[in-house]
Amino acid sequence: MDTGLIVLFVVLGLLLIVALWVIGTINTFNRLIVKVDEAESGIDVALTKRFDLLTKMVSATKGYADHERKTLEAVIAMRQPAHGAPIGEKQAFANQLSETMARLNVVVEQYPQLRASENFAKLQNASAEVEENLQAARRVYNANVSYYNQKIVVFPSSMIANWKGFTKRDFFEAEASKRQDVEFKF
Repeated sequence: MDTGLIVLFVVLGLLLIVALWVIGTINTFNRLIVKVDEAESGIDVALTKRFDLLTKMVSATKGYADHERKTLEAVIAMRQPAHGAPIGEKQAFANQLSETMARLNVVVEQYPQLRASENFAKLQNASAEVEENLQAARRVYNANVSYYNQKIVVFPSSMIANWKGFTKRDFFEAEASKRQDVEFKF
């Protein structure tokens, strides 16, 4: 066999390997983007459920807490972020819901008969479940974002990421109030 022909086959083989690697890497990035978007959608679902539950809790407390209008009006005034909103807006919405839940719990503490209500107790249990689901959705989202961001910055896939314009995604971070140390007073 001619040496030139062997060199041609080796070069074509190497080009084929590089082309397959490039295609595979681009497909990996596209799959990771779908996973991140799916996880973000999970956060949307949890936030929607949380908002709906909070609205029901407000309805349940209205009869007991007419004079606590600020908290109740804040809930009514809130609007869910749009499905396509950036993660920062969703995070701000989640923080706003957390603050409102805390204020609503203060209102509930003032009305023992409301706390004793079976329906309200069910709503509070559902609220705890929704919070757990939201935390799980955040963890899944952050895990997917972490893996995606790692692929973007690690060589050699970083070359493809830069070439195709893939950019890092933001993590869903804890609210500032939840980052503080908890103080126990006895």
